[in-house]
Amino acid sequence: MGKAEDFARLRPLLFSIAYRILGSVGEAEDAVQEAWLRYEASTTQPASTKSFLCAVVTRISIDVLRSARMRREEYVGPWFPEPLLADPYEDPARAAELADSVSTAALLLLERLSPLERAVFVLREVFDFGFPEVASAVGRSEDACRQLAVRARRHMNAGRPRFEADRRARDELAHRFFQALREGDVLGLQQLLAADVSMVGDGGGKAPQLARAIRGADKVARLLGTVFPALAGIGLTTEPHDINGQPGAIVRDWDGKVVQTLALDVLDGRIQSIRLVLNPQKLGHVGPVADPWEVSRVFRESRRAQP
Repeated sequence: MGKAEDFARLRPLLFSIAYRILGSVGEAEDAVQEAWLRYEASTTQPASTKSFLCAVVTRISIDVLRSARMRREEYVGPWFPEPLLADPYEDPARAAELADSVSTAALLLLERLSPLERAVFVLREVFDFGFPEVASAVGRSEDACRQLAVRARRHMNAGRPRFEADRRARDELAHRFFQALREGDVLGLQQLLAADVSMVGDGGGKAPQLARAIRGADKVARLLGTVFPALAGIGLTTEPHDINGQPGAIVRDWDGKVVQTLALDVLDGRIQSIRLVLNPQKLGHVGPVADPWEVSRVFRESRRAQP
């Protein structure tokens, strides 16, 4: 098997590692491409192509994350990872675990770790790499990696997100939620939301966004039940789609361009949080992106025109 075939076989795994370290689809794709260039240029065949490529993409991702952390500290408003529509790495035996590890909530928790801790946690806890492989990938001793793993696990366990274990029940709840959303059924929405539900938007200063988090079933239901039918009135559509392994949707404008994504965290038969990604710079991989300011202008004008 040639280099190109080897790389193509491992590409889903490489992307999945890079995305969990970086929280960015574009940066993860760039890291994978850089790993390919380094592999293609190498003159020796590694003993294990998988170990070599995973180590390369991990080190690239750590370097990128270190430079990205300062940008995130200066980010306008809440920062969310770029929405992932589908994880290319599949392992049927661990599908639920892998989906939870790529959830928005889990990725936000990973943001609390140092780049090295994050990389070690992803390789060891998510992808079950042995410590010799982890040590080789991050350029540290096995003992140092064990210590990094302990610290990372402690941080993650302290705030580890929980999700509805029954996928069918979770998806049924999401179906009812989007049906109530389309109908503007405020009471129906209230019954599906946890009492302390929160709704937060990431616009990054590049799109109109919520001035602050909206909390409480009554406030969130009233806002959603008012705004989404009005958005439908100007031609926007809400297309249910898994976002980061959890129920969600893509909102498109009258030309089918992406306005935002919406992701739900579901637990104990209720929606616990709703996260909106509105920053157009984070949506390009989903499809052609709408002008959020134009959508906002048309929406405001339609509201003013109502009797």
